[in-house]
Amino acid sequence: MTSRTPSTPVTSSRRRAVTAALVCAALLGTSLATAGTSAAKDRSPARDESSLRKAAAGAVAAGSVGYLVRVDDGSGVTALGTGLADRATRRPLRADDQFEIGSNTKTFMATIALQLVAEDKLALTDTVEQHLPGVVPNGEKITVRMLLQHTSGLFDYTEDEAFGKALVSGSKHPWTPKEIVAIATRHAPTFAPGAKDKWAYSNTNYILVGMLLEKITGRSPATLVQQRIAGPLGLTRTYLPSRSATNTGSGYAHGYLLTFTGAAPRYTDVSTWPLGNWAGTAGAIISTPQELARFLSALLGGTLLPREQLALMKQVVPVGGGNGYGLGLLSFATPCGTVWGHNGGTLGHESLMVASADGRRTTITDATTALIDEDATDDAATKLGDAKELAQLTAVCQMEGKVVPTSGQKG
Repeated sequence: MTSRTPSTPVTSSRRRAVTAALVCAALLGTSLATAGTSAAKDRSPARDESSLRKAAAGAVAAGSVGYLVRVDDGSGVTALGTGLADRATRRPLRADDQFEIGSNTKTFMATIALQLVAEDKLALTDTVEQHLPGVVPNGEKITVRMLLQHTSGLFDYTEDEAFGKALVSGSKHPWTPKEIVAIATRHAPTFAPGAKDKWAYSNTNYILVGMLLEKITGRSPATLVQQRIAGPLGLTRTYLPSRSATNTGSGYAHGYLLTFTGAAPRYTDVSTWPLGNWAGTAGAIISTPQELARFLSALLGGTLLPREQLALMKQVVPVGGGNGYGLGLLSFATPCGTVWGHNGGTLGHESLMVASADGRRTTITDATTALIDEDATDDAATKLGDAKELAQLTAVCQMEGKVVPTSGQKG
C-alpha cells in the first residue's frame, strides 16, 4: 500500500509516517552498509551497473536492511540484491527474492476489473450499491470508476487511529473486507463522490474493488490473480496470500519495521505478520522483481487488456507534482521522463514498479525497511529518505538511458 497521496517516489520530499499506514520514511545509518552486494549472473548488463550498485548500497548504508533493483533498458537487464534478506540468519539479499509489493497490488486488481469490463460483466458506471447493497453509505453515488481512480471520497481505513495502533502492535486479528469497510465508513467522507477536481488516495477503494470482483465472478481475489494474470503470464512466484506469506521457499526478502527507542534504531521483522488480514486487495500481493516486470510489460504492451480498456486505464486525473492517477495506474513525472506504473508500501517494504509507456523498458525497486515512527530524528529521516529516492531515481534514469540530473542528487 502507499501513502494517502502517493507523490512521485523518485522526486518527492521525505515522508514522515503519521499513522500505521504503510509508508517508509528514513532512519539512521547502520553497519549494514558493509553487507554484501550480489548481481544476477544470468543477465546481460545495463548501461551503468556501477551507479545502480552505488545507489542501492547508499540506501543500505542509510539504514535499509536490504535493497532490490532490476532495470531493463530495452537492450539488457541488470538485477541487484544489496544488503540482507534476513537479519537473523544474515542471508544476503538475492536479486530475485520475493517481497511484499504493497499497493502495486492495486494495478493487478484494476487489470482484473477492466478485463471484466471488456467481457461486459462489469461497467465503470456501475455503482457500489448495485453489486454490494447496504455495504457503503451513499453507495448508489459511488461508481466503479471512482473506486479505481480514488475519486470516491471514501476515508482511508489505514488512517483510523485505533486500526493503526493495532497494526503496528502486530495484531493477528483476521479483519474481513466488510469489517475494514465498516472501519472506514465510521468516518465522514473526504469529499462527495466524484466531486469536481477532487482526488484522495484511499486504500478502502480497493478493498471494495476486491469485494466487487468476488461478487461478480464467484471466485476469490486470490484465485482471480492466479487464473487471469499469474497463470497466463507464467508467474510462479506471484500470489495474493489470505493471511501471512506462505509460498516463500528460501528466496524471500524479510521486511523490517523501523522504530526508535530513544535515539537507537530498532528493527522488527514483520515478514510473518498477517499482511493478508488487513491489506488484502489493497496491498497484499507477494512477487519478485522479475515477475513484476513481466506483469507490467504485459499490461502496457496490450497482452492483458484490449486496447480500449488499456486506454481507459491510462486516462489520468492530476494528483500533484505533474503526476496523474488513472485506473490503478500512475503516471510519474520524473527528471528523466514520464513513466507508468505504481508504488507500494507495507509495514516492512517500500517498492516501485514503473515502465515506459509501451512496457518495453521496466524498473522495479524495493527497500526492505519501513520507518513508521514519529520519534525518528529529522536527520535520520532525511538520510534514509534521500537515499531511497536517489536509488529509485537512478534506476528510472538508467531505464531511460539517462543519468540522474545534478538537481536530483541531494546532499
